[in-house]
Amino acid sequence: MKILVVRFSSIGDIVLTTPVVRCLYMQVPNAEIHYATKAAYAGIVANNPYVHTVHTLNDDFDALVQQLELQRFDAIVDLHHNTRTFRLKRALKQVPSYSFEKLNLRKWLYTALKINTLPPVHIVDRYLATTRQWNVVNDGKGLDFFIDKENEVPITALPLSHMMGYVGVVVGAALGTKQLPLAKLQALCAAIHYPIILLGGKEDVALAEAVKQIDDIKIYNACGKFNLQQSAFLVKKAKKIYTHDTGLMHIAAAFQKPIVSIWGNTTPAFGMQPYYGANGVYHQAFEVNTWCRPCSKIGYKKCPLGHFNCMNKQDVERIAKS
Repeated sequence: MKILVVRFSSIGDIVLTTPVVRCLYMQVPNAEIHYATKAAYAGIVANNPYVHTVHTLNDDFDALVQQLELQRFDAIVDLHHNTRTFRLKRALKQVPSYSFEKLNLRKWLYTALKINTLPPVHIVDRYLATTRQWNVVNDGKGLDFFIDKENEVPITALPLSHMMGYVGVVVGAALGTKQLPLAKLQALCAAIHYPIILLGGKEDVALAEAVKQIDDIKIYNACGKFNLQQSAFLVKKAKKIYTHDTGLMHIAAAFQKPIVSIWGNTTPAFGMQPYYGANGVYHQAFEVNTWCRPCSKIGYKKCPLGHFNCMNKQDVERIAKS
């Protein structure tokens, strides 16, 4: 049984598909699992022992289709369910496909009219529903993230002040309305009485540097210094992770880390909260229940109403003590 799993982006969403990959591999006899994603995210699944081959999408969609046609798949599991995956399934029209339900209408009702009809079901379980025809069940083992030896960060790469332990603070987010403002980030880090490593990508360097200025001994800025796998390793070794609704939040869940999540315009009610499987690891979510949130299922560059109360009213002292 040769099965193609499709999720083109992005970091957190791909990590959330890993239970599907594992359960298919372990529960479908002689399953050979292939994974199609954008080239920029291939590293997230490249080390996954349950994935036989990763097929990457660059700029040439037709080249990907031609590559996949040669594989003669028995089934497609579409965990993205957008226009591009529709084109892919149409091109491979002889292959049976199974797509997850995105619940876009229900999300629109919630964001536009504040009518919440969303089921209390995590997106992982909605992903797994695409496998029911093979009698696959959730094994309860949570998410996976695999790091190769070359990307393990030696303890000597960290400041002496952090070698005995640290907490991670994820400073960035994909969009501005999912991210604490600078002053709130500074106040949060000031209230955490433990060595801190700031986590994020190259796009977060300037923000992290501004946060670090409040205490450049307690706070180490790792943003932009490490690749994704190396940043994931730092997450794995942290005592606790404070994070926005980001990909690193889901990577932290994959490593069963205690998580304190901070939510702006989005909400855990969308089914995207940290997922631990059957394990009872500590997670506490902080939300400010303003009348206008959630205002988007994804987010905006800045608050569409200008006040940004969902983040400006966060109690960072309470968050730090959680």
